[in-house]
Amino acid sequence: MIEKTLASYPHITIKYSLSMDVLLVDWTGDQSRSSVMDGCEKILHYLRQYRSAKVLNDNTHVTSIWSDASEWVATDWFPRMQAGGCRLFAWVYSPNLYSKLSTDQTLLHGSGGVIATTFDNSDTAMAWLMAMG
Repeated sequence: MIEKTLASYPHITIKYSLSMDVLLVDWTGDQSRSSVMDGCEKILHYLRQYRSAKVLNDNTHVTSIWSDASEWVATDWFPRMQAGGCRLFAWVYSPNLYSKLSTDQTLLHGSGGVIATTFDNSDTAMAWLMAMG
């Protein structure tokens, strides 16, 4: 897989897979409402720039709860992602129970027209993205 690093910050790294046309997002460490909002805006920027319809959103390295941002992600950001061209959002759970609960809480609020599915590892998530087109 040929990848290009687009952005790298302490809380998030965003890459683009040229061969698979997928935005690859790796969240790292403790997350807060402000770091989630900042990272989400960066994802949206690169989604629009690369016109990718698929995102692999990996929370494997997230170590904290971030549920105070869950409603914003669902009701504000996901609709803008959908408007920006995102169709498929593969979300890899963190092994941290509280982060996992934050993901589930977000999806209870909805995903703004984006097909969002959760996974336990990035290989399965990528396979789903490729199978879905």
